[in-house]
Amino acid sequence: EVFLPEETRGATPVDFLQQLPSYQSALRRRATAGTQERWAAPQDPAGLRTAEGHGPQQEGGELAARPAREHPLTIAEKRRLRYCQQADIKYLSGWKQWKRTSSKSLKKVLSEVKELSSYLELWRHDIHSIEGKFGTGIQSYFSFLRFLVLLNFIIFILMFSLVTLPSIISKYGMFNSSFAKIPPKNIEPHCTVYEPSGNKGLVYFYTYLKDLLSGTGFLEVTVLFYGYYTIDAEWISIQKYNLPLAYLLATFGYLALSLVWIIKRSVGGFKQNLVHNKDPFQSYCNKVFAGWDFCITDPNAARLKHRSLQYELQTDLEEERLKRKIADRTTKEKLRIYSLRIFINIIVIAVLSGCFYSIYRATVFSQENSNDVSNMNFQANLLVQYLPSMVITLANFIAPQIFSFLIRFEDYSPAFEIRLTLMRCVFVRLANIGVLLFSLWSQIYCATDKCNACGYNYELYPCWESEVGQEMYKLMIFDFIIILAVILFVDFPRKLLVTHCSCKPVQWCGLQEFGISDNVLEIIYGQTICWIGTFFSPLLPAIATIKYFIIFYIKKISLIHTRKPAARPIRASSSNFFFLVVLLIGLILAFIPLGISIAHIPSSKACGPFRNFNTSWAVVPHTIDGFPTGLRQVLYGIASEAFAVPFFMVICLIMFYFIALAGAHKRVVEQLREQLVMESRDKLFLIRKITEAQKH
Repeated sequence: EVFLPEETRGATPVDFLQQLPSYQSALRRRATAGTQERWAAPQDPAGLRTAEGHGPQQEGGELAARPAREHPLTIAEKRRLRYCQQADIKYLSGWKQWKRTSSKSLKKVLSEVKELSSYLELWRHDIHSIEGKFGTGIQSYFSFLRFLVLLNFIIFILMFSLVTLPSIISKYGMFNSSFAKIPPKNIEPHCTVYEPSGNKGLVYFYTYLKDLLSGTGFLEVTVLFYGYYTIDAEWISIQKYNLPLAYLLATFGYLALSLVWIIKRSVGGFKQNLVHNKDPFQSYCNKVFAGWDFCITDPNAARLKHRSLQYELQTDLEEERLKRKIADRTTKEKLRIYSLRIFINIIVIAVLSGCFYSIYRATVFSQENSNDVSNMNFQANLLVQYLPSMVITLANFIAPQIFSFLIRFEDYSPAFEIRLTLMRCVFVRLANIGVLLFSLWSQIYCATDKCNACGYNYELYPCWESEVGQEMYKLMIFDFIIILAVILFVDFPRKLLVTHCSCKPVQWCGLQEFGISDNVLEIIYGQTICWIGTFFSPLLPAIATIKYFIIFYIKKISLIHTRKPAARPIRASSSNFFFLVVLLIGLILAFIPLGISIAHIPSSKACGPFRNFNTSWAVVPHTIDGFPTGLRQVLYGIASEAFAVPFFMVICLIMFYFIALAGAHKRVVEQLREQLVMESRDKLFLIRKITEAQKH
């Protein structure tokens, strides 16, 4: 039995409950808001709690509809609720009984199917093993790699079924099919001639190897590149198949699929990231009380996790120290640090400009000299063709090292240093691809007399789409070669030296760390190449799927045998969200060159499905012109300004509504947090009162 103090026993329960900190805090908030008159008669806290307690019973229909396990109740209360639900079934009508039974059976079937599909998940056992040995941070990288394998495989299925398969069927006359090539009208005759540099006569073996690495020769005339699909109309049985429209719709389809899938996966990570980064106190609590990774089963990984948590706490304390230091800065110190940051950013811009100019010059030199095979041997010709890829790889390696060195002098917090360096590295990798494409476009699209006849530089690029596809193909192949070479010729010898050599310099260097962020940027760079290159090389997603499939096992072997986990790992929740955000940036940047290539640059008149159109986009209005009059007017009306302006206004209103709704939800979350704090204060208050009563 608990004895309360005499003043508490003498008072009514309402007076005692009004002493609770939560009630006093509510009164202060109401007084501050100037609403004392609305609360002239304070409501009974006990009555409030009684009303809240009777809330669930008043929603009997909702309780009956939801399963017992979905309610925040104790086990005993859930059992009573389940018994009540079972007892109420016999009072329902036959239709409601059937509806409830069928809904329950459907949920059970779906849960069993979901459980069965989890066993069929790709690399399920391997990823669980990595998670147990190295924690959820490294596991998130391999899960992200699996996501890219599945994404590229689905993109390959889409492009193959809509573009490649119909072309093969029509060219080989399968299923009573046929195709037609219609020469372009009002075009100079020489603009329609396309003679790929295929291998003729006696060919050496190394020539096939060069063609395999560069996409030229025998590969240029295969289904791998855009030039193969020189079909204007095809009939499968008696049905006409519009290949140009299918090609364009398949391109829009894989871009839309990638966008929707990435956004869907990033929503959960955004919620977790928003919750974890809301306030510093909650971040401390998460690290102290919920920071341990219970998936870890390896002792070495456990020690690494201990050091990781210690580093995170030290980083948080360092950030708090820097915040105080920033608050105490004088005007002179602020002027000095801002001047230094401006100077360092000028250096960063100069480094980026040097990288971009090097890529531009290397691309121009490669395009002008790659076809001149008479004056160079096999090695020199291959070197010239791969010169842009090598310069881009060198820039991707040197620029991040410079950025990591310069960031130390900018006096940022440790967490912001990491984010700023990563964003600079992301910009370098993705912008290098853009500079390469800009260099190609400057050679393809020109305003001189030699380009007026065909609309583009026909002499250098008779089928410029295939040329761009070959550059994307070479970038992907060279990127895979570099990943494989680093593991074989850098990591593996370093592992042997550290294991068998006891020299202090070697032991001081140790094993190379498995940096999650660097590895993620590596595969996102390759994925951006795939998104851009799929329009010019429809089977590039198949190569990307095989590449990432092999990289998974290469990285797994490297992690287990030749590298060690990073001493400063990142949380799985924040890392998953960061991976998807950077991937989304890569996808958005891929929209720009594809949009310019489809809507602005004239299509090749000697190859491809769009040779009868000025641009690739011109196939859309041409197809709409063949629709019935009513449907055509509706589509043109949707594309007109009269529809676009009201539609934009409605979208803005909807956006403002959701912004207001998000603000309301944010305020509710803040109130719930305050309520949780008040609950803890109420408990402390009651414990203190009980302790005083026991003393008396």
